[in-house]
Amino acid sequence: MIDGVHELLPAVRRVHERIRDGVVAACERASLATLSGVERDGAGDTIYAIDKVSEDLLVSLCSAELAEIAPLVLIAEGLDEPLVLPRGTPEQEARWRVIVDPIDGTRGLMYQKRSAWILTGVAENRGPATRLSDIVLAVQTEIPLVKQHLSDAMWAIRGDGAGAERFNRVTGEASELHLAPSTATTIEHGFAQIARFFPGARDVLAAIDEEIARGALGPLTAGKAQYFEDQYISNAGQLYEVMAGHDRFVADLRPLMTKVLAKRGETLGICAHPYDLCTELIARELGVEVGGVSGEQLDAPLDLETDIAWIAYANRDLRRQIEPLLVEALGRRGLLPE
Repeated sequence: MIDGVHELLPAVRRVHERIRDGVVAACERASLATLSGVERDGAGDTIYAIDKVSEDLLVSLCSAELAEIAPLVLIAEGLDEPLVLPRGTPEQEARWRVIVDPIDGTRGLMYQKRSAWILTGVAENRGPATRLSDIVLAVQTEIPLVKQHLSDAMWAIRGDGAGAERFNRVTGEASELHLAPSTATTIEHGFAQIARFFPGARDVLAAIDEEIARGALGPLTAGKAQYFEDQYISNAGQLYEVMAGHDRFVADLRPLMTKVLAKRGETLGICAHPYDLCTELIARELGVEVGGVSGEQLDAPLDLETDIAWIAYANRDLRRQIEPLLVEALGRRGLLPE
């Protein structure tokens, strides 16, 4: 195990807790119209007013909690470029490269529809060559709705398994949480979906979903629902649902729709980026089968721009059932990655 990584875990968790509490407090004070206002268009996504709350806390907290342990390079949605902490430290002297999404699931949270998540992945600093696959520590913390008193947090150190905790905002107490992916061998009577929550080739994504349903479960039965879907507008939220045993399969294939959209004279919209998936290590440590379309481990530079297609199966049996159908559907359309 890499020296020093265990020391960072409690510090990262403290940063997350402060951001969580700050964002919830802002949601309690501000109106929906205020929080949903567009602040600016960032490198990776649109930045809303609610995002500014977490951004303003992030740098000061990382400076106080993490940089006191060892110098680091901070990469985060909302920052225009990597920031070395303590300030003035040469980048090559930083011990860690830390990628953060201060709020993943902004849209659901700002309208108080669904929880959002704070995400952090930590890797040894290898300069710009540092990649998603280098992450050795991941922490994911729920930002609950104002009306919600429970908040979950989970973490993993590579090779050490994963841990989780449930925090009660009313009592201030935390208790151990046991997350377990589904052991079902079929998607029948369960939640499973292909992400299509933004405009852009949704008809193609839905058609692929339909083909998987037919291939896995056969023809429809009158008056019955074979399986269900949940379009959670948060990659971290989607992964949580698989980790918690709620969802059996999820695929985000948006980057593969480039060719389809180009033929229509359209461009690809927003996709998942490395900061959205910087905590996928937790899911893998829990036994979830997370990877790319071809089954490879997810990998990308630790930046704000790279588009990532990804898939999560709750277990290997589900992967054996769904993966061939998915690959066939993509191949038939010429959409498999080259």
